[in-house]
Amino acid sequence: MMNDYRLQLLGVARLFATHVTKRPLEELINTHEPGWEHVVSWINSATNKVEVLPVTASKAGETLYEAQVTTRSPMGAIIFNSGGILVDYGWIRILGSGHPKLNRTFHTWNNGKTSFPEGNAGFILIADDAAGGFFAINGGGLGEDLGKTYYFDPSALTWEPLDLTYTEFLLFCFEGDVAGFYHDLRWKDWQQDVPALDGNEVFSFYPMLWTKEGKDINTVHRAKVPIEEHYSLTIQMMQELKGE
Repeated sequence: MMNDYRLQLLGVARLFATHVTKRPLEELINTHEPGWEHVVSWINSATNKVEVLPVTASKAGETLYEAQVTTRSPMGAIIFNSGGILVDYGWIRILGSGHPKLNRTFHTWNNGKTSFPEGNAGFILIADDAAGGFFAINGGGLGEDLGKTYYFDPSALTWEPLDLTYTEFLLFCFEGDVAGFYHDLRWKDWQQDVPALDGNEVFSFYPMLWTKEGKDINTVHRAKVPIEEHYSLTIQMMQELKGE
């Protein structure tokens, strides 16, 4: 399989880059070394609960074409073979080509959010979680570690480097210590609340988790909000705090 680091840079460089000629869909579908076989083997060995959302062929083709990554890569494989992947009862939502449970495709969710003025993406959103956090591949807008995964922590209101490639991020989701990673972002009985979330919703908290008053996840008020609204408000607050 092609080096995962190089794959992410290739995809990040092409996604939404209007000056780059896009490869036709047939060039992106790799039938000789399909990455989906690797993804399925990882899922079969998963120690965390994983749900693969069924794919719609027309949406899969459209999303793969817009993303411009091949199905030899895990990212392209997930886009082309799934509507998305839900981890830990839907706590983490890995973007694919869309499904009623996760009605956001990889390219439509990124469109208008991560495209920098020069046409290249500074980062690519790849997943998010029920607590309002976001995972992204760095395309140069988050740090010098191109191709690595970052997490936007809603309790710190900042992007934090994870030093993981996309493949390593998937393996973390499937068999890593997800509970430990989210220790301060999960409340009592979260398992009962999260399955009721729509894939286009997250929980919003008040007082906000990044404030002194909002540090205890079990004492703050929470409510379901559209993820689009949450993303816009979160980025706005982050920019205001930074004085941008």
